[in-house]
Amino acid sequence: MSTRDVPEQIGDLPKIGRPATSALLHIGVESLAEVAAMSRRELLALHGVGPKAVCLLEAALANAGCALREPE
Repeated sequence: MSTRDVPEQIGDLPKIGRPATSALLHIGVESLAEVAAMSRRELLALHGVGPKAVCLLEAALANAGCALREPE
């Protein structure tokens, strides 16, 4: 699937860019609640997810009163 075929935004996730959105869709993540179950390290390990996308996700989670899972 080309990133051109990926929606700009999915579910309640912020606009994080098509490569990052595609990476999340590839692993079945479509909501902030599902992102909250991941750690920063897990997100950054996904091809297409960079520091900017993670910061946008963290800000959206903070606005929702949530945060990323702490690394083990």
